Amino acid sequence: MQKITGIKSVDFKVVALGHGVVNWNGPTTLAGDDGKTVDNHTLPKLRGYSNLTGKVKEETGYKYKKQAADIDFKETPMYISQNCIRHHLFRDQAFDLHYAKDKNLQTVLASITGLIRGYVVPSSQCKRTSPLLLEDFVDQLGNGNFEQMGRSGSKEKGKDDKGDDVASNSFFSKTTFGETKYLAYGSISIEQLQFISLDKKFDRASMIIKDGEGEKIAEAVQNFIKSLAPERNPKAIFNKNYVRGGTIFEEGEVGILLDNEAIDILIQETIRMISELSIRQAKGYMYVDSVLVDYNGSHKMMRIKRSESDISETPETNYAVYFYAN
Repeated sequence: MQKITGIKSVDFKVVALGHGVVNWNGPTTLAGDDGKTVDNHTLPKLRGYSNLTGKVKEETGYKYKKQAADIDFKETPMYISQNCIRHHLFRDQAFDLHYAKDKNLQTVLASITGLIRGYVVPSSQCKRTSPLLLEDFVDQLGNGNFEQMGRSGSKEKGKDDKGDDVASNSFFSKTTFGETKYLAYGSISIEQLQFISLDKKFDRASMIIKDGEGEKIAEAVQNFIKSLAPERNPKAIFNKNYVRGGTIFEEGEVGILLDNEAIDILIQETIRMISELSIRQAKGYMYVDSVLVDYNGSHKMMRIKRSESDISETPETNYAVYFYAN
């Protein structure tokens, strides 16, 4: 069996800067100063945080809640979830999949959503697994603080259920943040990026095609990739039997294989999108400050996490080829 060689993944380290909370977790049940539970404190997303103290009332089994100030931001750091990052990274096409049906999946496939973000269309079970892995963006500074807010008295009026004016006495609190610095890692799988299945045989068809449509779809994908880098010549090649290297029976799939040039164009476009990512919402903001890239041809997944001295910042070989036409 011939060993698969070349760049197997493109891994990267992201440093982002910002201020305030971008990704809130919502109201959280905590204990007030009088020991009673309160539901009016809002927390950001905190990695590893629990609102329970671990103590249980033996008679009733009641689990005691923490107070709002019982947070160690080094042990339970704030983070921006990878779902939030992905939404903003592909924000231009964030809602297009609501309108995706069998008949227009070619336009979805020949897009950054189809090739990088991935998708699932429940009505047809067509799907494309995203080659892009993103971890949560985890804050490194821990500049969190407790903030009490509220309004009371007769200066501001609220409304009761009947619509009549009533004096407002609402109090609430938040855990807010000052300056932030996020660290995150990600990876782009070459195997998942380079092959587009158009076959239901292994339950991963990107779209359902008719006889004679394959070449047209491959051309549409190729034209889109070329539009990202008009000076280059990518190839998207259709074949009726692409086989995964190393298989015993050489059972293949109808599909499209991207060549080295096409893969590199999509890699560069993805890295560009990540390097230019910024989020402004929820009275906070974040922007990517730097991206360090590793063209990883080794078996060590995410080696950039463990030793930056071992990485390759430029591609020293071609990308690995996992499929061949049979």
